[in-house]
Amino acid sequence: MAFYLAIDIGTEGARAGVFAADGRRLADASASYLTSYPRPGWAEQNPLDWWRSAVQASRSALSEAGVTRVDAVGVATTASSVVVLDVDRRPSRPALLWMDSRAAAEARRTAEVDHPALRFAGGTDSAEWLVPKAMWLAGHEPEIYTAARYIGESVDYLTLRLTDRWVGSRMNATCKWNYDHRTGSLPADLYHALGVDGLADKLPSEILPTGSVAGELTAAAAAELGVAPGAIVVTGGIDAHLALVALRGASANPVAVVAGTSNAFIAELDEPVFAPTIWGPYPGALTEGRWLVEGGQISAGAALSWLSERILGVTRDRIGDLIARAEAVAPAAHGLLVLDHFMGNRTPLKNPKLRGAVLGLSLGTTPEHLYRATVEAVTFGTRQVLSSFEDVGVDTTDVFFTGGIRHNRLWTQATADALGRPIGLVDGENLTTRALGILGVAAATGEPLADVAGRFTPEYRTIEPDPAAVAPLDAAYGSYLEATELVADLSGRLADIAGGSSEVER
Repeated sequence: MAFYLAIDIGTEGARAGVFAADGRRLADASASYLTSYPRPGWAEQNPLDWWRSAVQASRSALSEAGVTRVDAVGVATTASSVVVLDVDRRPSRPALLWMDSRAAAEARRTAEVDHPALRFAGGTDSAEWLVPKAMWLAGHEPEIYTAARYIGESVDYLTLRLTDRWVGSRMNATCKWNYDHRTGSLPADLYHALGVDGLADKLPSEILPTGSVAGELTAAAAAELGVAPGAIVVTGGIDAHLALVALRGASANPVAVVAGTSNAFIAELDEPVFAPTIWGPYPGALTEGRWLVEGGQISAGAALSWLSERILGVTRDRIGDLIARAEAVAPAAHGLLVLDHFMGNRTPLKNPKLRGAVLGLSLGTTPEHLYRATVEAVTFGTRQVLSSFEDVGVDTTDVFFTGGIRHNRLWTQATADALGRPIGLVDGENLTTRALGILGVAAATGEPLADVAGRFTPEYRTIEPDPAAVAPLDAAYGSYLEATELVADLSGRLADIAGGSSEVER
């Protein structure tokens, strides 16, 4: 029997899944690692920790499944978590994590450059993407930048450790490096205009489509993972974006919302539409001939945990009681309006200096009122992103949510209520590892991806909106849009006082 190993390098740890060719998930395991925050807005991790945790999680999952030989290994990671390696392929410094926002000034400079590649990024790169981070390294740590032999993302580093080959994923390169595979090369002229000469030589020069074979698992990597050598290693990509692959058996045009600390929205178009309210359209980033678009909310689950744990002092073991009390509060009947821009707005406003707000506070406000209003604010942000998708022609009929949202029944129900339509909720499932299992089977067997995806379709349930909640939340959403516009200028001034922008992106 054939088996497939999937490795997902997330924000807090590595997860591994073992699959059979028929779509059964045989085992799961995880292993954590630490994040350091040297300064406000900075976030770093040790790339060696990624590998150690990937090995630990993989060995645990393989042992539980009783598997010692796999046909394929796939890896996906956060993006852009940027690694810098020396000539011996050792990290020269800690990796700049996806949420690290130190390159905000460099990102603003990308908007000043006239280059056709930037059209696919809405005219400017995000502070969290690889190119602005490379610009920051070149400007602030020039010795490290100049001496670096390799600069890439965590997925490139893991692929290197697995195969001993420095190759890139078309998904990451297209979505985060301003790469267009139709031109056949990285945009070295754009990098030159941005002051990062030589970046194209440090990045992987061979960029492969998602799902293609990156190489063969080396004997050394196989020994560390605890499997026989010889398996193929499949080109992966961005963890959230791969959710679309896992959902292809459920819908021809799924919209994936990976809802957790932040919310990532992923969909594809048949024809490109250019708008400043989305990221993309990215040519062939996932599917040849289609155009990937993405959006996002910076503060989603993070806003809820910040409120409950840091402000209200409710520990995680007591959060169920707070949620139950908040559920008893009628939707939008508490007299509060919360703006969820605690770390800025990713899309559609693309404003890193927006900040959170609470309007309508009184001496009668209770913790459950405040929690309910904050949940509603997060759902309003979700509606705003999905509306921006609809504006560019994305079919949002089939929207599937996965991630941490499934643990919060109030958040789940309020999302359906705020959208005013049913949503699909994938319960207890890591879609990233499932997608990697699909890609592994297709690459190893040559079977059409659609056929494999059909067998791997995850279980999900439909959350229907509460008819009594739709109208009041629709009215509150209008107030949310109005208030966001009214406080935008003041938010920017307050952000400057506090030390600048802290935009973060998944």
